[in-house]
Amino acid sequence: MDSDQQPDPLPVGMPQWSRPETVCLAFTGASGLPYGMRLLECLLQSGVQVWLLYSQVAQVVARQEMDLTLPGSAREAQVELSKRFHAAPKQLRVFGREEWFAPPASGSNPPDAMVVCPCTMGTLAAIAHGLSDNLIERAADVVLKERRNLILVPRESPFSAIHLQNMLTLAQAGACILPPNPGFYHHPQTVNELVDFVVARVLDQLRIPHQLMARWGESDATQK
Repeated sequence: MDSDQQPDPLPVGMPQWSRPETVCLAFTGASGLPYGMRLLECLLQSGVQVWLLYSQVAQVVARQEMDLTLPGSAREAQVELSKRFHAAPKQLRVFGREEWFAPPASGSNPPDAMVVCPCTMGTLAAIAHGLSDNLIERAADVVLKERRNLILVPRESPFSAIHLQNMLTLAQAGACILPPNPGFYHHPQTVNELVDFVVARVLDQLRIPHQLMARWGESDATQK
């Protein structure tokens, strides 16, 4: 492409987000922590700086679903997860639920984007109604008011009318609602491939390149 040639515009109505340098990632107590951990791994591999937040119930879910212990200490978690995913120095920062002096708590220093994955219905409702009782909710509130990219991955089934109304409220406020609904057109053979399908959709919304799976029309698998 010539230096003065502009890339094709995004479809009408699609936000003109650019690739983020800093992503705030939050784990809450919904089922689906493997999505969040895989997303954390991919974000760090892509070179993005990650600010990680997680709830106490997310620690319970980590043990239940992954036999993984998320430390109660933010400093300890930062050391362990940085080592686990080979993060660059200072690439991963972990903050506690009540750490109100953390960067994502203020609109003067917001991340470029935020993902809550997995997202409980309680967290989704709190964000939809502007509550900020902990750092996760406050960070999401900041991202919305500063018109940054907010992606919520709600893991619940079925949805009640209250859930759906809260999702609509957030979508109208500019958030992306991305339920973890994997497709099967790529003929997945493992649970990890189903997880990667969902993580790939999140990375697409963040405009972060990846090779987690073949895209539609780019593989013979779509013709089977």
